Amino acid sequence: MSALSNSRCPVCRTADVVCGKWTLLVIRDLARGSSRFCELERSLEGISPRTLSLRLRALEEEGIVARRTFPEVPPRVEYALTEKGEALVPLIEDMRRYGDRWLLEEEPVPA
Repeated sequence: MSALSNSRCPVCRTADVVCGKWTLLVIRDLARGSSRFCELERSLEGISPRTLSLRLRALEEEGIVARRTFPEVPPRVEYALTEKGEALVPLIEDMRRYGDRWLLEEEPVPA
């Protein structure tokens, strides 16, 4: 495949959007409903606040995540999937089923 055909390939374009480290996990967590930054940070053990912020911003720019700010003191911000983001949930569910079937190691049998 040439670079030009890759740029037109829907699989390549989708991979460009969702294959950054942590991106699919952010989408997975938001598939359960809207979340605040600190809730996402807690559920994504090991992610740095900077990385989470960058992933959320990139997903906002792609129209996958919507950011809602509430006029409260202290300010409250929630993130949720847009319709475009919700369309990725079946992909994540397929990945879960694949992992369950093909990638989970069997529990060792006690001796």
